Amino acid sequence: QVQLLESGGGSLQAGGSLTLSCAAAGFSVATHCMGWFREAPGKEREGLAVIDSDGRTAVVGSAKGRFTISLDNAKNTVYLQMNSLKPEDSAMYYCAAGNPNQWLDPGAYTYWGQGTQVTVSS
Repeated sequence: QVQLLESGGGSLQAGGSLTLSCAAAGFSVATHCMGWFREAPGKEREGLAVIDSDGRTAVVGSAKGRFTISLDNAKNTVYLQMNSLKPEDSAMYYCAAGNPNQWLDPGAYTYWGQGTQVTVSS
């Protein structure tokens, strides 16, 4: 059974940091691209960061310079380190897995977790 389970979300003040985790089961993250996305109320799902098994990464948009994606093959887990958080970062955060042609396109990913909520207050 393929599963992705996000954890690490919560509520915090602006300027703080969180690290999200995505534990995978039923497949190896080493053979897939792994991505982080977020979705705020009334907005489309937004791609944030991606990493492949060779360690190549991309971080886009407002996440640049603040967020870092990493992979631990031994733990079969992907992480998103988020620094300098702002109220506009408040959203449900999702991890995804696949072999996409477009790294930050939500429609290109096959497997999704159920999300973890991040709420940033000013």
